[in-house]
Amino acid sequence: MKPKPNSSSAPQNLFSPTFNTKEPQPGLFEWSSKVSLKDFPLSVRMRPQKLEECVGQGHILGEGKLLTRAIEADRINSLILYGPPGCGKTTIAYCVSKKTQSHFEAVNAVSSNVEELRKITASAKHRWQSTAIKTILFIDEIHRFNKAQQEVLMPDLEDGYIILIGATVLNPFFSLIGPLLSRSLIFELQALTKEDIVSVLQRALNDKERGLGNLSIKADNKALEFLAAISDGDARRALNALEVGCRTTPKDKEGIIRFTLDVAQESIQKKQVNYDRDGDAHYDTISAFIKSMRGSDPDAALYWLAKMIYAGEDPRFIARRICICAAEDVGNADPQALILANAAFQVCEFIGMPEARIPLAQAAVYIACAPKSNAAYTGLEKALSDVKENRTKPVPAHLKDASYPGAKQLGHGQGYKYAHSYEGHYVEQEYVPGKNVYYRPTDLGFEKEIKKRLQDLRQGLGLGKKEPNRAP
Repeated sequence: MKPKPNSSSAPQNLFSPTFNTKEPQPGLFEWSSKVSLKDFPLSVRMRPQKLEECVGQGHILGEGKLLTRAIEADRINSLILYGPPGCGKTTIAYCVSKKTQSHFEAVNAVSSNVEELRKITASAKHRWQSTAIKTILFIDEIHRFNKAQQEVLMPDLEDGYIILIGATVLNPFFSLIGPLLSRSLIFELQALTKEDIVSVLQRALNDKERGLGNLSIKADNKALEFLAAISDGDARRALNALEVGCRTTPKDKEGIIRFTLDVAQESIQKKQVNYDRDGDAHYDTISAFIKSMRGSDPDAALYWLAKMIYAGEDPRFIARRICICAAEDVGNADPQALILANAAFQVCEFIGMPEARIPLAQAAVYIACAPKSNAAYTGLEKALSDVKENRTKPVPAHLKDASYPGAKQLGHGQGYKYAHSYEGHYVEQEYVPGKNVYYRPTDLGFEKEIKKRLQDLRQGLGLGKKEPNRAP
């Protein structure tokens, strides 16, 4: 006979119909008889009770998706959910707790320890042996467990009577031990989009049972969009800010709570910056940033950089523009500028924000203070213009590839002078038909040295006069 799901010893779910039970069962998915639904933050009250209420994560949730099928069929294997805060990791665990035929236990790695884990696994083993009911163990912030704590779980996972669901904001391949990963499915959750969070906020405003629907609230679209943008994909943060703003704003003469942009900014303690990633403010700000670096004004460059960071601009976008500026506007006046810009871009890739702002600032200041030359850029533009507008020049025969059989019969490579065989590793010969000059180095920075060398080469100065007795 199939065991009855969620026996009396199993913890009740936070949003089950028996929420007001008098049996005190404190815990992550449980409550005390002294608290009611309204005592929880809005982000907890509005947590979806079933998968259909979840927003975002369409790549792993939805009709026909593996994770949805596994939850609906109650065929969960051990899995690790990782992604940024407020994207739905704990929500999925709630959905599992309401759906599963297994006993459900939940702990937070911040406050848990090996002793608690051993008690849970011992109870799970006894439950499996006596009733054939498996135990699903949800560990929030599992990356907080050290190697020894993670290894405590391995024997029980191996025997199969414990199914692990771990939630983490860190890449599990860096924070969890290999044996644990090999026994788990890994699902990466994405930060919720601005549209996702706006829909979550609207749902909270309309929900009379769990949300703010019983209050007379008039929320401006701009205010909701601001919270959605500034929360950076974190629905929990947006919901809590919405509740603070609505609960602390007095009603007007008509008895309506006006949730305006000013209230939204105050409730999340951050003002709105006029910066739309798809609008003029986005392009105007990055333009000002580049022109400030080009104009050698590090203070202005830092200001525009700070505005973009504050507004939540993608640091990789900023880093790419710094790299372009280093090549276009600094160029060979300081060849180190491009190296530093590229290093800043790579650092941004693997450390992320907020720390990525530091190498971005270093690179921006370096480029703003560096000597400037766009000689390489303008030289290329002139060459491109010639290629586009004039007849394409043929490759001289002595420069053509002579590495294949039959090249000599065609005269390819004959007469080519190998530069390293000559004094100064230079010899005068024709490399392109005509005498067009594209690259005109300046007298600034290191490019001054380049200019002097090119002048010496072009004027001879004894270079290329002697050919030593060695083959190319």
